[in-house]
Formats: sequence, structure tokens, C-alpha cells
Amino acid sequence: MGSGIRPTGLDNAVAALRYYERRQEVVANNLANVNTDGFKAERAFARLMSDGGTPEIETATDFRAGPITATGAPLDLAMSGDGFFVAQTANGERFTRGGSLRLDDARQLVDQGGNALLAEPDAAGNGGGPVVIPADARTITVSSSGVVDADGKSLGRLRVESVPAGTRLQHDAGGLFVPDAARTSVAPAARTIRQGAREESNVGSVAALVDMIAVQRAYASVQKVLTTIDSARGIATSELAKPN
Repeated sequence: MGSGIRPTGLDNAVAALRYYERRQEVVANNLANVNTDGFKAERAFARLMSDGGTPEIETATDFRAGPITATGAPLDLAMSGDGFFVAQTANGERFTRGGSLRLDDARQLVDQGGNALLAEPDAAGNGGGPVVIPADARTITVSSSGVVDADGKSLGRLRVESVPAGTRLQHDAGGLFVPDAARTSVAPAARTIRQGAREESNVGSVAALVDMIAVQRAYASVQKVLTTIDSARGIATSELAKPN
């Protein structure tokens, strides 16, 4: 609450319920995205207040890489280290680590949500839009730095960007992130893109399920405490106030 007023047992119990409700939302979302390629888990925690008020609920994203699985599919891309592909969505540009790509009706290279991956402009400032694969292309290759070739002809280099360590990115639907103003391009030599592989979610299904059970049990325990406090206050007002 951060009001500077020492919280009561009832205040603490209510704050604990809010905390576990938020944690349950976070864990449920993590579990729902356990099979979303490139998804990054979110963690909820309580930040203690210096003025003695009840803790505030905050969340942070776990940007650790997920397991990389070889698929052999030419349109599957996995990225090692820091960085994100840049996709064009209806709400603007978004960061993504999801590398299970496909071609849409316009033969644009898109993610599973249908968002086109963007390429860098060339030295003359041309291009920079979606990567379009020719209809007669027989082989598609992607280099470790993100250059997309069709039958040996370069179609552009995928944009790969990063943000400074400690930057808090806002989650968006489908495992996407809203880019931060501090975004910068990752130098081609610093990229490690692997074709024919995909990065899985970094959510451990068993650990997340155990966390969900622990949160539910903790919530139930706090509910009992709240009931006990309410009962004690009822006795104090109805019984102790009676005249002898």
C-alpha cells in the first residue's frame, strides 16, 4: 500500500490474497505457453516497501534461452544468445524469438501468428520490408547472420535487435514483446542463427505445474487466516462489548 501506516493483520491477509491471485495469473499464462516457440516465462514477486506498508506486486520476464530442437525444416530458425527477430504486426513492430516460420499467401516470411519478419535496408537504404520468397524458388537458405537466399540469390538480411541488459520489455500476445526505445541492431558478426531448428519455450511444464499447486495451497491458507481474523473481530464486537 505504501501509505506509511502500519498495516493490520487484515490488511496483510488481503495483500497476500492479491499477491497469490496475480501469481496464479502469471503461472497460468506460463503454462498456457509451454508449447509456444520462443516464449519467455514471466515471474511474479513481492517488493517490500521501505515505509513498512504491505508489499507491492511486480513481475519480471525470464529471458533465459529455451531448449533448441533440430527440426530440419528450412523455415525453422533458432537464435542463440541475446537478440530478437523483428516482426510487423497490426499494432506496430514487435520483438519475437519464435522461429517456426512459414510463407503466407503473398509468399512473405511470417511467424505462426501471420506477422511478417522484417529485413534490414541495404547500403543504399532500399528494402527493409518483409522478406518475399519467389514462387519458383527451390531452395531457401538462411545464414548464421540472417541473410536469406533463394536458389543462391540474396533476398535480404533479417533484422535482429536487442536491448540493454536489465531492460524490462512489455509482453504482447503470442509470445511477442513491445520494443523498447533503447533498442539497437545486433551486428551481423555477433549473431548466431541456426536454420532447421527452433527455440522452445523456456517454461518447464513440471516446475510450472508444481508452482501452480503451491500457489493454490498458499491462497487457501491465507483464506483460512482471513476467516479466522474476521471471526475474532466478530467476537470482539459482539461478545466483549456486552455488559456484565
